[in-house]
Amino acid sequence: MTNQDIAKIFYNIAEILEIQGENPFKIRAYIKAAQTVESYTKELSEAQDIEQLKELPGIGEKIALKIKELVETGKLEMYERFKKSEVAPLIELLQVPGLGPKHVKLIYDKLGIKTIDQLEKAAKGGKLRNLPGLGEKTEQNILKGIDQERRHKERFPLGVILPKAESIVSQLKKVKEVKDISLGGSLRRMKETIGDVDILVSSSKAKIVSDAFVKLPEVQNILSEGITKSSVMTKDDFQMDLRVVKPESYGAALHYFTGSKAHNIRIRSMGVDRGLKINEYGVFKGKKSIAGKTEQEIFKSVGLPFIPPEIREDWGEIEAAQKRKLPHLIEQKDLKGDLHIHSNWTDGRSSIEDMALAAQKMGYLYMALCDHSPTIGITNGLTPERIEKRKKEIDKVNKILKGFVILNGAEVDIRSNGKMDFEDDILKELDIVVAAVHTKFTQPKDEMTKRIIGAIENPYVDIIAHPTGRLIGRRDPYEVDMDKLLDAAKANHKIMELNAYPDRLDLNDLHCRKAKEKGVKIAISTDSHWTEHLSWIRYGIATARRGWLEPEDVVNTLPLEKLLKLFR
Repeated sequence: MTNQDIAKIFYNIAEILEIQGENPFKIRAYIKAAQTVESYTKELSEAQDIEQLKELPGIGEKIALKIKELVETGKLEMYERFKKSEVAPLIELLQVPGLGPKHVKLIYDKLGIKTIDQLEKAAKGGKLRNLPGLGEKTEQNILKGIDQERRHKERFPLGVILPKAESIVSQLKKVKEVKDISLGGSLRRMKETIGDVDILVSSSKAKIVSDAFVKLPEVQNILSEGITKSSVMTKDDFQMDLRVVKPESYGAALHYFTGSKAHNIRIRSMGVDRGLKINEYGVFKGKKSIAGKTEQEIFKSVGLPFIPPEIREDWGEIEAAQKRKLPHLIEQKDLKGDLHIHSNWTDGRSSIEDMALAAQKMGYLYMALCDHSPTIGITNGLTPERIEKRKKEIDKVNKILKGFVILNGAEVDIRSNGKMDFEDDILKELDIVVAAVHTKFTQPKDEMTKRIIGAIENPYVDIIAHPTGRLIGRRDPYEVDMDKLLDAAKANHKIMELNAYPDRLDLNDLHCRKAKEKGVKIAISTDSHWTEHLSWIRYGIATARRGWLEPEDVVNTLPLEKLLKLFR
């Protein structure tokens, strides 16, 4: 029973409780527990007792006992009962973006609909629009949501797959016959969603490695098994492909299986122009192999320097390499701080001091505490009075810390009319204001664009958080004119956020590239709600690298005194 398995059960329990109309606080307790479990870096199966589990944020004694039951038996008696309830099948309908528990229950009660296929048929037949609280527009949004859910179902978010894939690579590294090993494909290029996992190994004893691969504990089904190539389906329902090559071909194979296809075609064409044949086995002059042991040899054979995997998309990287003008891509070590962090003053699960100590442990020199404004009721948003009280705690912790500073900030909602959720006299007293859209995502494109530009033009706003509002695999971006937003940000000297939260990665890689071209600065921040979330910065860095960002494009690479000069 993995952490992901436990988290999924808790999410399902919360959804069933929602459909049943249970107490919101009880529902929230299971959601918080699920969030804690899925982002915890150690397997809960290693916890020795209830007291250890209760030390985790959001895990009380009742939840801890349920985790213990799941770990020890693989089942939860409460959940087994829930699965037999009348509303349990309706969980599937909640996967449709924009369809909440109340509407799901209504649709079931009135039309007996339990599946997405039944829902789609009813929507196309105009049978939903006359139900109380729905209407034709909602019916059309449900159809869009069904299409979105099906599209996203085919791929996995980077933040879900990468840790699992790295765990498998770590296990295979222990096989002594493995000489070199690497992830390949879109995962090595750090694309935001992944179809399947490619793993490449160099070894002179391929069968031993392949046998170890198909016997991994994560494997559920063996799809194909060979000496040099095997494919399996994991218990988490994603496909893994292993290829084992000879050491002399490892670099050529790694380049080939990393891709992208468009990038590889360009490299092979450049080889042809030089009288070379380049494939997964090496670089050949006639029948003679002249290179292939390392990727550097592949690029050198066509007169290019090494091109980082994240930008191998044929988006101009080859031309830049030819001119020796490849970007010096940002690395995690370049960051000096995180500019979007939450605490238990609103919906975070760690204290200010704990978040600060964890950020300092990351090697940072500062962090911006950006707890929520009041608009979203479930976040226990800050009031002006609570901001004052929180400021005293920030000052107290700042006196304790050495070589580290907490900035007094807030994540402030942008209302539908473009006004901020706090008055200007409150905003101007904050060290940093991060503005964000959290409601009314379906506004028309021109209204949403105007709404966010209204925040950009506010003199006390510093950063626009997760600018498109998407949740990967769950919610498409709202409609907004990104060119106009970036132009407004440039004109008003405002910063756009690359939110590293794995569900967001917003701005995406293409928007980061566009921001760089327009001269708009970026803040790479985690939106952390718990100390464990700070490690998610790696996903923001990966997206930034795909967007060709360099240290000078990112504001939180600056020392604090230079950073503060950018704000107002």
